[in-house]
Amino acid sequence: MKVPQRLKQSREFGIFLILLAVCIIVTVAAPSFFSIENLFDILKGNVVLAIMAIGMLPVILTGGIDVSVGSMVAAITIIVGNFLMKGSDNILLAFVVGCLSGAFLGLINGLLIAKLKIPPIVATLGMMSIISGISLYYTNGNWITGLPKNFIDFGRTTLGSFYQQGDEMIGLPVQLVFLVLVAVLSWFILRHTLVGRGIYAIGGNRVSAERVGYNVDNITVFLYAYEGFVVGLAGAVHTSIMRQVDPNAFNGFEMQVISAVVLGGASTLGGYGSVIGTLIGVALFAVINNGLILMHIPTFWQKIVVGIVLIASISFDVTQKKYWESHNTKVDIEEA
Repeated sequence: MKVPQRLKQSREFGIFLILLAVCIIVTVAAPSFFSIENLFDILKGNVVLAIMAIGMLPVILTGGIDVSVGSMVAAITIIVGNFLMKGSDNILLAFVVGCLSGAFLGLINGLLIAKLKIPPIVATLGMMSIISGISLYYTNGNWITGLPKNFIDFGRTTLGSFYQQGDEMIGLPVQLVFLVLVAVLSWFILRHTLVGRGIYAIGGNRVSAERVGYNVDNITVFLYAYEGFVVGLAGAVHTSIMRQVDPNAFNGFEMQVISAVVLGGASTLGGYGSVIGTLIGVALFAVINNGLILMHIPTFWQKIVVGIVLIASISFDVTQKKYWESHNTKVDIEEA
């Protein structure tokens, strides 16, 4: 089958080839990597990361960043856990509460950045500290256990049965449905709506986006609120997987989310990236981590490897932008 030239020239295709190469290397070094059990474990263990990475994508596309997502998702798990324990055991309502809580926190980030003109790194760093402090004060670092049985049963639900592990039949985790929904919705927003085109335009050139009529402030508020909504969903999904709440489970998780998006080909300078690329980036991130574990390589090497790839990706972006700028003539138009 012949690969279209446009596809071969895309970043996503190159990253996909890297993913295939890494899978082959890991399989040779650790044959158990390609077992159904391990692949299902990788899928279930990274579905929350994938959902959050897709939520982060629009922020990266505008040249922004959000380092508060780790503290946000931890806070959402606490909110969802307490709602289930003290409010209602309704599963749908628990997910709605998670999404709305996340959207509210994301909205605050968006308003700080768009209306008060606080740089994204500063605004989200401040929010990270505030949210983490409140979460720690509220829980005192204690876990929330004893969630309602119907919610626990929901978290164990699978789509089909592929193999048996002890007395339990194992299939695709139901949480995968939420990942698919978020991926499709985000793809549609980015590719088929005016807001999506505005997000890419802002990342390409903020001033030009304003000149052609995009309301940059409103789009910025929307994309951070949308990211918060997705992070809220991820928090509810994580709670359904773990069936308990650990307030400290997401310490430093924001770097994994950002790394996955960048590994997927999104430009840290804004203007380029895709949902497909982000999913490939998450897969690459997951395979590298899982492969190093199966090969009994110390865990600190996982961070080193991902860090090297992250620096290389950012360096490529910067070099490419400088090359583009040096090969394009700038014309200044003065008013008469």
